[in-house]
Amino acid sequence: MSEESLTLYKLMVLYMLDNLDFPLTNSQLSEFFVNHGYTSYFHVQQAINELVESSFLRGDLIRNTTNYHLTEAGKEALNMFDSKIPEPIKDDILDYFKEKKYQLRREVDITADYYPLKKGEYMVKAQVKERGTLLMELSLNVVSKEQAIAVCDKWAEKSDAVYCKVIETLLLDD
Repeated sequence: MSEESLTLYKLMVLYMLDNLDFPLTNSQLSEFFVNHGYTSYFHVQQAINELVESSFLRGDLIRNTTNYHLTEAGKEALNMFDSKIPEPIKDDILDYFKEKKYQLRREVDITADYYPLKKGEYMVKAQVKERGTLLMELSLNVVSKEQAIAVCDKWAEKSDAVYCKVIETLLLDD
């Protein structure tokens, strides 16, 4: 891979994050590049890693997923070299966001992770955010790692129902 190609991929990642008001995960970024035929998964990983090393991106690890945020330094770099991204590529990115923005945001706004407590117990911390604002946070003490994993895995699909049930229970008269 040429240095010029790698630079373009880095600029594309910065452009993507600059055009959203929420972070993107490693898999979300990779999916765009691979599905649109821009480059391979490994080249995207190289670009992301170099952006993090240069402090143009900041990664937050939640369970097995890293959410990437654009830093001020990344914003400045993009402003200086934005013209190096061809307009058709910018259009592809913006069209992708028009089509998938809700799904991408949902994947980032609903999180669950766990950590061990005393012997055999685990704490699950599950969150629902909307546009970066925390709507609900739930901490559950479970008795096994298997239960912690199961709660985390089901949180994405069940969080809406849990949130509605909590609000209904707390606000509606019996």
